[in-house]
Amino acid sequence: MAITLSGSDTIPAPPLSARLTTQQVWGILLLVPYLLVFLAFVVYPVGYGLWLARSPANYVALYNDPIFARAAVNTLIFLVIGINVKMLIALFLSGFFAQQRPWIKWLSVIFILPWAVPSIPTILSVRFMLNPEWGMVNHFIFSLTGDDGPNWLNDPTVALTMAIAVHIWKSLPFWTLILLTGRLAIPQDLYEASEVDGASPWQKFRFITWPSMQMLYVTCTLLSMIWTLGDFNSVYLLTGGGPADLTHVLSTLGIRYLRLDQLSLAMASIVCAIPLVLPLIYFMMKRLSR
Repeated sequence: MAITLSGSDTIPAPPLSARLTTQQVWGILLLVPYLLVFLAFVVYPVGYGLWLARSPANYVALYNDPIFARAAVNTLIFLVIGINVKMLIALFLSGFFAQQRPWIKWLSVIFILPWAVPSIPTILSVRFMLNPEWGMVNHFIFSLTGDDGPNWLNDPTVALTMAIAVHIWKSLPFWTLILLTGRLAIPQDLYEASEVDGASPWQKFRFITWPSMQMLYVTCTLLSMIWTLGDFNSVYLLTGGGPADLTHVLSTLGIRYLRLDQLSLAMASIVCAIPLVLPLIYFMMKRLSR
């Protein structure tokens, strides 16, 4: 590139390296590894998965597969029940752990353990506890009643309920900590003024706590929905999609197709979750940009 002056004289433009400051050069150099990793581990896998799922015949096959329909219904049940119950309990527990008592700190350490410990040992331990023959739960029932306990994971409704309960138990500490942070950010002067006015605990929550935490609660709910859609561990490690593939959700259904050597159907089943994820991401980003 050259700069043209009057007449035929031209002055060559300085090279790109001369027009960049040292900080800009270092910024580009440090950004290049991230871009390479992003292209290799995000753009390429997603693009390849979309390419594998491009054929309309894959979605026709999914539509005709009753297991896919059951997995879609299970996913909606998992989202509606699991997220709402989890966030409501987290909202309540955030108020409990906000108390200024010495033993609360020790209890919070125990409470956070399910989230801090990796999923494989924690969820498999629950699965062993629910074993109908030598599990701790049925052993306890037998010691009290003399009767054998039920086969907890042999009934689809009970098995899916247990998977939802494990998901809530595993992720509840994280969301409780997030909402606890929001509670602690509320000025104590507001609560002191409300006590002077004779406000009840419910009135404090309704007129002080909830308006101050409403945006945080909704944002956490949207983010939790996105993460729950991709929750593979709670269902697969506990039930394996059984019995008879009746507890699969969309995040675990792809493994079933992979085991059947149907890679294109596995990718198509995952792509079917995109219409649920994209609106959630849009609303969450819209809220965060306010």
